[in-house]
Amino acid sequence: MAGLIKREDIDEVRQRTDIKEVVDGYVTLKGAGLGTFKGLCPFHDERSPSFTVRPQVGRYHCFGCGEDGDVIAFVQKQDHSSFQEAVEKLAARIGYELRYEDGGTGPNREEAGRRQRLLDAHKIADEFFRAQLLTPGAAEARNFLFGRGFDRAAAEHFGCGYAPQGWDALLKHLRGRGFTDAELKLTGIFSEGNRGIYDRFRGRLIWPIKDIAGDTIGFGARKLYEDDQGPKYLNTPETTLYKKSQVLYGIDLAKRSIAKDRQLVVVEGYTDVMACHLAGITTAVATCGTAFGTEHIKIARRLLSDDGTGGEVVFTFDGDAAGQKAALRAFEEDQRFTAQTYVAVEPTGADPCDLRLSRGDEAVHALIQSRRPLFEFAIRTTLKQFNLDTVEGRVQGLKASVPVVAAIRDASTRTGYCQALTGWLGMPDPNEVLRLVNAAVKRGETGRPPAPAQQQGPGTRAAPAHAGSSHPGGSQAGGPGVAAAPSSGAVPSFHRPDPRDPVASMERQALEVALQQPALLAGAVWDRFEAARFATPAFQAVHDAMRASGPGLAGDPVRWVEQVMHEVPEPLRPLVSELAVVPLPAHTEEAVLKYCRDILSRLFELQITRVKADKMGQLQRLDAAADPETYQRLNRELMMLEMERRALRAEA
Repeated sequence: MAGLIKREDIDEVRQRTDIKEVVDGYVTLKGAGLGTFKGLCPFHDERSPSFTVRPQVGRYHCFGCGEDGDVIAFVQKQDHSSFQEAVEKLAARIGYELRYEDGGTGPNREEAGRRQRLLDAHKIADEFFRAQLLTPGAAEARNFLFGRGFDRAAAEHFGCGYAPQGWDALLKHLRGRGFTDAELKLTGIFSEGNRGIYDRFRGRLIWPIKDIAGDTIGFGARKLYEDDQGPKYLNTPETTLYKKSQVLYGIDLAKRSIAKDRQLVVVEGYTDVMACHLAGITTAVATCGTAFGTEHIKIARRLLSDDGTGGEVVFTFDGDAAGQKAALRAFEEDQRFTAQTYVAVEPTGADPCDLRLSRGDEAVHALIQSRRPLFEFAIRTTLKQFNLDTVEGRVQGLKASVPVVAAIRDASTRTGYCQALTGWLGMPDPNEVLRLVNAAVKRGETGRPPAPAQQQGPGTRAAPAHAGSSHPGGSQAGGPGVAAAPSSGAVPSFHRPDPRDPVASMERQALEVALQQPALLAGAVWDRFEAARFATPAFQAVHDAMRASGPGLAGDPVRWVEQVMHEVPEPLRPLVSELAVVPLPAHTEEAVLKYCRDILSRLFELQITRVKADKMGQLQRLDAAADPETYQRLNRELMMLEMERRALRAEA
C-alpha cells in the first residue's frame, strides 16, 4: 500500500542530494563564482545563461523566467512526475530507504535494485547499437536513413543504432560488462532457444525507446535484409520496464515542447516522429505497436496540464479506411481529455516522413495546420456511409450520427454539433436533431454515461499538495519578488524596491548573506540580526521569516533556506529563492567571509545609526532642566551606541 513519505525523510533526501549533480544530468553547468553554477535554462529558450544553481543552499533560480525551487521541484518539472515520485527517485539515487506514514510502503528495495540493473543493461545496449551504426557492416542501415532524408546528425539526435548480423554480438558485450544470463533474460533484448539465449535484434536498424525521464527501456528494430524472415518492425516484448500501452516514442525529446506549446501530435511511426521534429513539429510522438489508449492519455494529460484551460491533441492518420478507423478509435478515448482534440488526415495517404521527403518541411507543417476537430471528423466520417442526396440516406445518416453526437460529454459542445449536424444533413429544423440527441443522452445510448457540463474537466480534480512540498514551482507575475495585489486583499502585495536606493541595496545584500551563510549568524551576531529592522517592506517580510525560523538551522544552509521559504508569504518565495542563489561578489573562501562580515557590519551600523537618530530626536525635544535624569540616560545611551558603532568598524 502506498503512503505519504515521512517529512523527516523528505528533508533528509533533500539534504543529502547534490543538486548540481542532478541538474548536470539535464543542463550543462559552468562555474560562475565561488559555489555558484550557471547554464541555459531548461524551462525557457534563452541564448545567454541565466539559470543559476547554488549547491550550498540546495536551490536553483532562473533570473530570466523566474523558475525556482529545490532539487525535488527540479526533478518534478523535468520528469513531469509527482512530488512523491520525485522523492522516491532521488532516494533511490542516493541509496536512502524511505519510511511512510500510516504503515504505507514505497518501492521494494530489492525490486528497485533489479530495475536499476535492467536500466543499466539497456543503457549499455543503447550505446552498443549506436556505436555499431558507424561500422562498415551497418552500411545498409545508414543507406536506409539517408534514403528517408536523415543525415548523421539526425541519427545521432534520435539515438539510431544498428544491431549487427550474427547471434551473440550484444550478448557477448553485456556478459563482458558483468551481466548474468538470468538478468539478461529479463531485458527482452534476447530470445531463448535450446542452446540458451541469443540476440533478439540481428541485422536491423535500431531506435531506442525511452521513458519520459529519458531512460532507455526498450528498442524498436526495422528489417533491412531480404533474407530476414522476421516482421518488418520488431519491438521489445513486454517487460517490467517496457509496457507498450504506457510508452510513447519520442516523449523524452518532445516533453518540453509539449508542456510549453500545450500541444501533442500523435503520429504512427519512428521515422514520422523524426521527420516531424526535424521539420519543427517538436511535439510529435508515436505509439509503439498499439492504439493510443488510456495509459497514453495519462502521460499526455500530465504534460499538457490538461486542466480545462487549453491545449490540443492532434492525431495524424492516413486517409484510407484503416486511418479513418484509427481516428474513430481515438474518438472513443477523446473525452478523457479536456484539451481540444483534432485529426489531421493526409488525403494522398502520405505519412509525415514521406511528405517531408517529397515536399519538404512546409508540407509537414501544412498537414498539422489542416487539422479538424475530432468530433467533426467522427460525425462526417459516419455520414459518408450514406447517400445524403436521398431522404432515406439522410434519415439513416441522422440515426447513425445521433449516438456519436450524444457521446459528447460537454453539453454546450454537444449543442453546437447538433446545429452543425442539422446543416450537414440539410434539415430545416435544428430542434429536431437536438431533441433526438437529448433523448439518446437520457436513454444512455452513447456508449458511456452522460456527464454534466465540464467545469474542471473529467477527472481533473486537483490533488492536495503533499505535506513535504514547500511551495509551488513557478514565479509570480510581475517578476521575482513582485506580486500582483490579490483581489481579496487578504494577502499583502510587495513591490520590488528601486535598485538605485542605497539603503534597499544594502538590505538586499544583507539578506543574501544571511540566507547563503547562516553559520555567521551565531551568538551575539544573531541577536543583532534579529533586532534589525528593514525599511523595504518585502525585505522586512523576509527578515520576519528568518526570525520565525530561528538560529537553530544555522549550520544547515539547505534546511535553513527551506524553512525560510516555508515561513515567508507565498508571493515572496521567488524572491527568497533569488536571494539564496545570487552569486556573492567574491572568488575565494576568505574573500567570501570578509565580504559577508562587512555586509553584516554595515547592516548593524545602519541599525545603530537609526537608533541614534531616534534618541537624538528625543534628546532635542527634552527639557534638560525639567528632566535631568532622562537627559543623562539618553546621553549615556548615545555614547554606548557610538562606541558600538566604532567597534563594528574596527572589526570590519
